[in-house]
Amino acid sequence: MTPEPVYIASYDPRWPVLFEEERRRIEKVVVPWVIEVEHVGSTAVPGLDAKPVIDIMVGLRSMLDADRCVEPLAGLGYSYWEEGAMPHHRLFVMFVDEGQTARTHNLHLVEAGAWYWRERLLFRDYLRNHPATAREYARLKHKLAERYRDNREAYTAAKAEFVAAVVARAEESRT
Repeated sequence: MTPEPVYIASYDPRWPVLFEEERRRIEKVVVPWVIEVEHVGSTAVPGLDAKPVIDIMVGLRSMLDADRCVEPLAGLGYSYWEEGAMPHHRLFVMFVDEGQTARTHNLHLVEAGAWYWRERLLFRDYLRNHPATAREYARLKHKLAERYRDNREAYTAAKAEFVAAVVARAEESRT
């Protein structure tokens, strides 16, 4: 498998449409175990530049149901990404090609209401409601994509401090 290069695209108004199409497909195959399906990540923030990968977060009733979702999601073209598997999170990836060089979707199975669920929604919603912070995040992402073009994990890790600060601001503003 060739490493996927990190690049940031200008916002595409089709991203929410692509999410809705995929949400409907996902819900059909995992509905018995799912509470809610959310569009998260940068493609879920209008106007925000992003890696052109639709991030989908599926809120399960319980993580005990995660294994039941593997086969149905594989039938939709998702690959279970076992690298770094955590008990509170399962990652599935859809690629445009069999060589797995360009992903189109990330699908996160998490327990609805758990910390990971709340954190992702807080971050998304804060960026949606604070355009200046979203622009700051876009600048950071462009800079880090240049620096870590061939290292997706390092790119993600380098954004962690910014994400944590935004989540903290979002939590403060809720109280």
